[in-house]
Amino acid sequence: MCVTLYTSRIILDELGTSDYGIYNLVAGVVAMLGFLNASMTAATQRYLSFDIGKSDIERLKKTFSAVLSIHFFLALFCLLIAETIGLWYINNKMVYPIDRTYAVNMVYQFSVITFLMGIIQVPYNSLIIAREKMNIFAYVSIIEALFKLGAVYLLMTLNKDKLIVYSILTFLVAFIVRVIYQIYCRRHFNESKFRFEYDKKYYSELLSYSGWSLFGNMAAVLRSQGSNVILNLFFGTVINAAYGITLQVLSAVNMFVSNFQLALNPQIIQNYASNNRDRAINLMMQGSKFSFFLILMLIVPIIINTEYVLHIWLKEVPENTAEFIQLCLIGILIDSISGSLMTMITAIGKIKLYQLILGSMNIFILPISYMFLNAGYDGEIIFKISIIFSILSLIIRLMFLCFLLELDLKLFFTTVLARIFSVMSVVVALLNLVNNTYYQVMEGDEVFKSLFKISGVIIAVVILVIVLGTNGRERSFLRNKIQTIVS
Repeated sequence: MCVTLYTSRIILDELGTSDYGIYNLVAGVVAMLGFLNASMTAATQRYLSFDIGKSDIERLKKTFSAVLSIHFFLALFCLLIAETIGLWYINNKMVYPIDRTYAVNMVYQFSVITFLMGIIQVPYNSLIIAREKMNIFAYVSIIEALFKLGAVYLLMTLNKDKLIVYSILTFLVAFIVRVIYQIYCRRHFNESKFRFEYDKKYYSELLSYSGWSLFGNMAAVLRSQGSNVILNLFFGTVINAAYGITLQVLSAVNMFVSNFQLALNPQIIQNYASNNRDRAINLMMQGSKFSFFLILMLIVPIIINTEYVLHIWLKEVPENTAEFIQLCLIGILIDSISGSLMTMITAIGKIKLYQLILGSMNIFILPISYMFLNAGYDGEIIFKISIIFSILSLIIRLMFLCFLLELDLKLFFTTVLARIFSVMSVVVALLNLVNNTYYQVMEGDEVFKSLFKISGVIIAVVILVIVLGTNGRERSFLRNKIQTIVS
């Protein structure tokens, strides 16, 4: 996380606000094809984890070979779309300085290649997750961080077009990471050895599930990257730089909690597959609650010190960045409750109506945002609309689980939502108290005051989470873990 934030600062400084905005916009256009990849990713992780839960090794081998074949053809299809419709949009519709046309096209091509490698990598990553080898992600993340630092150093020293150099270096880092994951899987998992075995019925089942995931994931990508494109239409590339910085912060926050969620997801699916329904529901509720608390502990200090943190982090802060970050962090906090709920719905497998409703809601955000921006509202309105839709999406997911799983809403409310509300009510009151009295009683230089404020808030939030957010069994578990670590 620290490496991501540090490299973002250096990259923004080296590229400049306009070129940084161009890179994020061009990469965003390519990422809009990610809905195709994301739909297959969801299916891949679900079926691999399900087969492991059923202890069916032969079917697991069959599933891996099938999804690898599908991802290869998906990569070819995405290449076709990228080099026709995508290339046309880049050169005819996107707004950028005319003298950067060559650089924009170079960035686009390397972004496409990087994206295609990511598609082929999905089955290998999904297998590692399904096998719950989370330590591998930690090791590779360290290697990736070192290569990113090396890439930033080269960016600072090479006297070439830095926008093009950065896109090439990003591709090289992605290529190295992809090779590492593939080599690990080949050496440790027999099922990762490809064997072509065409089973029409099984391929149809995989593609049918992926097809319904396709709509939902397309909508999610459009919600994210479409917002970037709409901002570009109204405000140009400078505001895209603010949006890019915001995405970097969100990526760092997500990275902080992703290992927890990655470790939990296969357990939820495998327990459901082995008919251990109560255990799966318990894991789902714990996942929702603790994902929220983990993100809360991280984002509260950022929200109350956004301007100060940005000025320490970046030499040049793009306009609107602080407001974008604060609103997006609130949105990601709300969405964190839904993470485990989505995993459970994925495990059940009945996703047709769910994807149609949630996907339509995500797509609907864009025309509403366009309407408000066209009426003269500033760029923040996009994120405020997204927060409202995140709350509505959470409610709909709970309704689906009541129907599909006969989830006890009263139990979910008392176990998860009531504890979240009790912690949040005290946190909000505490923040109001801090903002109203802090600068009246604190003296000293700005750095000391901000560090004191951040550390004080973190300690307070941790105590509130332990006291109000956990039950007796969970507090006892935490106490035993701490005693084990200390001893």
